[in-house]
This record gives sequence, C-alpha cells and structure tokens, in this order.
Amino acid sequence: MKSRKVHFSDMLLALLCGVLTALAFPKFSLSFLGWISLIPLLYILHQRKNSQAFFLGWLAGFSFNAVLLYWIPAVPQHYGELSAGFSLLIYLSFTMFLGLFWGFFTLLFARIQRSFPKQSYFIFPLLWVTYEYTVTHILTGFPWGLLGNSQYRNLYLIQMSALLGVYGLSLVLVFFQSMFVYSMKFKKRIPFLSAVALMLVIHLGGLAALQDESPPPNPAPVPAAVIQGNVRPETDFNELDYPEIIDLFQRHVDLSQKTYDQGSRLIIWPELSVPFCFTCPYSYYPQVVEALSAFVQTTGSTFLLGTYEINNEDGRTLYYNTASCLSPDLSLSFYYKMHLVPFGEYTPFKPIFSFISHFTHAIGELTPGSEYHLHEYEDIKFGTPICYEIIFPDIPRNMVKNGAEFLVTVTNDGWYGKSSAPYQHFAIAVLRAVENRRYLLRSATTGISGIIDPYGRILAKSELDTEAYLAADIHPRQGLTFYTKYGVVFPLLCLTLSCIFFILALKRSPKKRR
Repeated sequence: MKSRKVHFSDMLLALLCGVLTALAFPKFSLSFLGWISLIPLLYILHQRKNSQAFFLGWLAGFSFNAVLLYWIPAVPQHYGELSAGFSLLIYLSFTMFLGLFWGFFTLLFARIQRSFPKQSYFIFPLLWVTYEYTVTHILTGFPWGLLGNSQYRNLYLIQMSALLGVYGLSLVLVFFQSMFVYSMKFKKRIPFLSAVALMLVIHLGGLAALQDESPPPNPAPVPAAVIQGNVRPETDFNELDYPEIIDLFQRHVDLSQKTYDQGSRLIIWPELSVPFCFTCPYSYYPQVVEALSAFVQTTGSTFLLGTYEINNEDGRTLYYNTASCLSPDLSLSFYYKMHLVPFGEYTPFKPIFSFISHFTHAIGELTPGSEYHLHEYEDIKFGTPICYEIIFPDIPRNMVKNGAEFLVTVTNDGWYGKSSAPYQHFAIAVLRAVENRRYLLRSATTGISGIIDPYGRILAKSELDTEAYLAADIHPRQGLTFYTKYGVVFPLLCLTLSCIFFILALKRSPKKRR
C-alpha cells in the first residue's frame, strides 16, 4: 500500500474537520455537526504514513480547540494583567498542545488501518473514546471538549449516558460517521444502515426512558433555590470597605428573602460572590458570618455557599476553595475542592512553570481537598462539585456513589464574559445530572444558573449578567445508574481493545493481511 502525499486540500479538510466539530458546541450550538464533522478526517486518513496521519490529526485537533476555546486569551489579559501578545502565546501553546491528543489518536488509527483496512473503521470509535478518556486523566486533565457534550439538548440521545456516560454518547456519534465512510469506501450499504438503525433504537430507548420515569422514592421534595448576585469577577474584596461589603451581602440576602417567602428552605449562593470565611477570625469576616447566621436562625433555612477557608497545619496556613453548608442550628460542614484549576488556583509542575507567577498576580496557591465530603439537608445528603470540577465525570459520580441524593455546583463564570465558555460549562452540567440520575442545581455568580432534572430537562435557567433567583422542588434519589456504579469500565474497555488491536497491527505485516 503506497502512501499518498499530503496536499494543501488535505490540510484544509483537516482544519475544516476541527472547525465543524467545535461549531457543534455551545454557544454556536450546531449540534447536528457532531454527527458529520469527523467524516472529512476519516477520508483524508486513508493510506497514510504514521507521520502524515499524526500531522493531519494534530491540525484538526488544533483547529477544534482554537475555535472551541477562543475565549481563553481574554482571561489572562483582562484578569491576569498579561499583555495581549503573551496571552495569545498562552492560547496558541495550549491549543497546539491539545492538538497532540488528536495527533496520537489518528496515528494509532493509521497504523491499525494498514494492517486491518476494513476492521479499522469499527475500531475508530474505540480509539476516539480512548482519546477522550486520556485527555480527561493525563497530566491535570482537561475534558472540556468531549464530543458527547455537544448533544446536551438531544434529550432522547443523552439518556444512554446513564449507562455509558458521556463517553458512550461520543462513541455512537463517531460510530455513525465511521460506518458512513466505511460504506462509501467499500460500497456496502449494510454497515451504515445498521448504524442508522442503532441510532433509531437509541433514540427510541431515550423516549421510553422519558415516558417511563419512575416516581421519586422519597415523596418529600426539597424546596431549593439558587441565587445569582451578578458580582463582577474583577471585584477586589480587599479594596472594598466594610459598608460596601455589607451592601454586597445585603443584595444576596434580599434575593434569598424573596425565594424564602416563596417557600425555599435550601438556599444556594454562588462561588465567592460574597467574601465569606467561617474559619477566619479577622477583618470583617466575623461580622458577615454573624449576619448570615442571624438570617439562618430567623428563617430556619439551610445555606450552601462558596467560601475560602483556612486551616493551620505544621505552622503553615493552608487555603481552600470550599463549599460550606450552614444549617439552622449553626452547625457547619465543608467540602474542599479537590481538582483545582491549573495556573488559576495553583501552579502545576512548579519546577517547570514557577516562572509564570512572575507575570501575573492572579495565580493563587490553594490546597486541594482529599475526600468527597457530603453535606446534609434534613438528613438528606448532597454533593457539591465546585466550578471546574463539574467537567470531570468521575467527581460527581463518586459523590453519588458515596450517598449524594442530589447535586449542587457553585461556580463563577464571570471571567469569560458573554463568550461561549459559560454556555459550554452549563451544557456539561446537564450531562452530569443524566449520568447519575440526580437533580442538579447550579448557582453561578454572573450566570448561567439553572436547575436540571435527572433526565437532563432544564427546569429553570437564568441569563448572563443579571441578578436572579431560581426556585424548584427537587426530589432526592437514592438508586444508582449503571454508569454511577461502573463508570470506568466502558472507557477502560475501549482503551484495552484499542491497545490490543494496535499490538496486533504492529505484529501483522500489511502484506500478510487477509
């Protein structure tokens, strides 16, 4: 089999593949492109050397991430006070790095295809899941652009994520496209028609799941509300005087009072929208805590809010990004964020990247938590993944495995303005609710806040840059989905099968194939 040269048209098709895939995500939301965007890449990978396949895959991956994450340069420039040029360099370096994952994925496919030209199209979806699982876990992990996330509004399709997670959604999208290319190349209709039939069955299964929704095991609902105070991320609490802090606090109390008057008893404030610290016995913190405690005692409500907390250990003061729960009896529980934002909340691989702290004051050095601590509302347990953590499927899954009967996520997406980022972040949260069949409440400082039911239906949703409160009666659930119980089995199976076929391809000469 002779390899073809890489022509300019091939590179354009690779770039087009990445762009079309990115457009399937919010806020472009052309989700139908997720069903066809990889077809150009499959065509140009035919009969390629490893190096050619790697380059074309990298080019597609680079263009995908460049479009999907176009909002990245504004963050270090505006909030980290970096120059436009250096911010652009960070953005290009990051997207080119993420493109490497696509490159290795296409390299594996090209090598397998030379030994198994027909079977490789059936292996292609397994390789894709392997790529997504790898990008979720390698180094610090960044599963922001998993293909299945683009389908969050397809209620019938996403029901299968309760079985196989977001990785299962990605697999069926890629399988559909792979079978189309297979049928075109080998002039066989049955594989593609079979793929179409499978998609129909999956959608009918989703329809059945929505119509056969089981009643909640606990008939007593939780009257909950999320607050959106619309506090700009550039607000420096250290520069505000005490009356300004109280005014900010009162703004959130007024919104809380409105939803309390409508019956809400679990009230959720966003991540760090008011400067709270229950463990800081200095500055204005004790006065603000006392004011909130008075409101909690008066109303008998439970509050969940994002705070910074401290802990003294071996003569060092450790700082935590925390989801803090204040009960009517003034007892407290804390969940410390376990997966911190690299270069935002800590500096990973300090021997290599410590120099970055000299360029920006925005990089903090927080301490990660070490356990999935749950909170309680009237003996009902709930989990609270904080902001960035919601993009990692295993974090909410482990909280539910540990007993969480619903989920709450507090976040601050104000850093991204009105770009696609808040919409993409919200879409990811929808998949976490369906995977675990749990209600999910999302409180965002500037939006998008929302309440999502266990089947991915958005019960309430706020707009960006507005003050708002959203209320709903949510039903705690105790059953575990197949995904919640065995979430790692499916991606690990794909990884294992991919490795087996790659090893077989290495041992099998293309000349000896059948």
